[in-house]
Amino acid sequence: MKEISAGGVVFRRVNGELQIQLIQDRYGKISLPKGKMEQGETVEQTALREISEETGIQGKIVSPIDQIKYRYSHEAKGLVDKEVHYYLVEAVGGKLQAQVEEIRGVEWFEPADAWRRQKQSGYNNNDRILGGALRLLGFTFMDGN
Repeated sequence: MKEISAGGVVFRRVNGELQIQLIQDRYGKISLPKGKMEQGETVEQTALREISEETGIQGKIVSPIDQIKYRYSHEAKGLVDKEVHYYLVEAVGGKLQAQVEEIRGVEWFEPADAWRRQKQSGYNNNDRILGGALRLLGFTFMDGN
């Protein structure tokens, strides 16, 4: 069975300073907002819907970042091939508010702090995604890590 999800690295500028959004998932890990594609949606629509549902933020897609593909075993579904599409998303509205049913929290961080938190407490496969987003935004400090 194939399962497609989408999400994004959300950024904003406050007084000229760039900030990156990170979530803390239900397991206490640093992560990025994402979720399963619903029937009739494009992956881009899925990414924006999931970001809005999980974080309260409305966004617009700036660029694709990358995909993560992996396989896992599910009790009812059996072997699942999962594909997650990630986008660089600029925050354009909404109010930051965690969807408590799915995540523990959501916050904005300056880029170096976001990278440090990802490396310390995030999922390894998200290093490539956050690193790709930071490169698209003009940062290179994480390339040595």
